[in-house]
Amino acid sequence: MTVDDTGSGADGDGRVDPEPAPDPADPGEDPLALRLEGLILGAERRYTPFQAARSAGVSMELASRFWRAMGFADIGQAKALTEADVLALRRLAGLVEAGLLSEAMAVQVARSTGQTTARLAEWQIDSFLEGLTEPPEPGMTRTEVTYPIVELLLPELQEFLVYVWRRQLAASAGRVIQAGDDEEMVDRRLAVGFADLVGFTRLTRRMEEEELGELVEAFETTSADLVAARGGRLVKTLGDEVLYAADDAGTAAEIALLLVETMANDETMPELRVGIAFGTVTTRMGDVFGTTVNLASRLTSIAPKDAVLVDTAFAQELIRTRDAPASEAAAAEEAAAAEKEGEEPPVYRFALQPMWQRPVRGLGVVEPWLLTRRDSGGGES
Repeated sequence: MTVDDTGSGADGDGRVDPEPAPDPADPGEDPLALRLEGLILGAERRYTPFQAARSAGVSMELASRFWRAMGFADIGQAKALTEADVLALRRLAGLVEAGLLSEAMAVQVARSTGQTTARLAEWQIDSFLEGLTEPPEPGMTRTEVTYPIVELLLPELQEFLVYVWRRQLAASAGRVIQAGDDEEMVDRRLAVGFADLVGFTRLTRRMEEEELGELVEAFETTSADLVAARGGRLVKTLGDEVLYAADDAGTAAEIALLLVETMANDETMPELRVGIAFGTVTTRMGDVFGTTVNLASRLTSIAPKDAVLVDTAFAQELIRTRDAPASEAAAAEEAAAAEKEGEEPPVYRFALQPMWQRPVRGLGVVEPWLLTRRDSGGGES
């Protein structure tokens, strides 16, 4: 929660009472909300922002930057902070003092953690928790069942969150270790794909909000499962659009075609179009940026329905790794040569068909390639 840089609370020698008595509850605040806050935070409100900063041994300026980075609302100098808030401040500041993090990096840690967990918390309250707290009996209110449910769930969800975070951290660390050099830790060569639902704007005018929400959730869930199962990384979802990345072109191609095939087999889903580009990508706070990302987005916007368009660099990478032939004519020649030598012909997973060159806004003229599967007989499927 953000704070301002004013306030008082220290005694004459500059110290802060380590255990100031909590203020009486604001008569305007819901008693259950206060009880839930205490349960979830595991502590009572004890400190104003000024007192918390002083108790943590940090300046109000730095404390304010941390609170703002985590994405909380201004609270002025209300007594609304807990021992946990003080400890968090102290830990971040300690990392800076020890030279393990720069101040700017510590703020980034606060911001990235705040943004990620904010979305998780919103989802859990809006979808997960609300469904569980439906009154089980007539006459009971949600208020009467919420507290015990949260009390039971909290420790289990906390343990699961830490487990998933450690797993994700291990996977991310592994990708960094495999990078060729230090520059690749930030600027890496990746395949980046966008998958976009066709006609989504029209759907928003025809469908009820609840029905539309269910469609988006199904799309995001299916996409996330497919991307993860095939070894890609889901970067983010934007309602009707999914952005993913993969370390190699073959993985990205398989994910794209699976997405199109899966959605095409689901009568409740609109058509899908996918664009993929391969090249240098800048990664920041779990997101990806750069010309490669922009090109993938532009290819998506011009892709036909239920089809995948890729850029020339991506096509060349598939050809280099022997995942696709340079052309069907070249594949036929290779097959004939292999047959003559009594050898097995090369087996390609994908086919590439060059499309008309066209200007793409902000990126000049590009030559898209249509990506498809090859059937067992060696031709396009």
